[in-house]
Amino acid sequence: MKVHPYLNFDGKAEEAFNLYKSVFGGEFTANMKMKDAPNGSGIPLSEQNRIMHISLPIGKDTILMASDCVPSAGHVIKPGNQTYVMLSTDSRAEADRLFNGLSAGGDVEMPMEDMFWGDYFGSFTDRYGIQWMISFNQNESAG
Repeated sequence: MKVHPYLNFDGKAEEAFNLYKSVFGGEFTANMKMKDAPNGSGIPLSEQNRIMHISLPIGKDTILMASDCVPSAGHVIKPGNQTYVMLSTDSRAEADRLFNGLSAGGDVEMPMEDMFWGDYFGSFTDRYGIQWMISFNQNESAG
């Protein structure tokens, strides 16, 4: 089994994914607009450039994916704390790099610190309302 986080935005998917690409590197494997969908011309002009589907590989077996909602179809984004993207890194340096890059302009919930359970861990909400956890565990990466 592979887990691929799928995120929904209200018109900010492309902007968010450009930030994510700048942090993770790599290239988009998909970047489709609503206007490119079958019958996309029937979508209001104000929604045609919203993202229908975008994907960015962020690791060997993980692809971060997203789309924008379509308000004219009744879609509504309700940001909440029900979803975090959890990233387990191979080093403290990588944990810091990801934390610093992704949390820029967002709200830090827990700064990167050594935790009682043995991980170097931090969490935050990025400037797009997506919640992240970054973790490094020396014992897991050494094994």
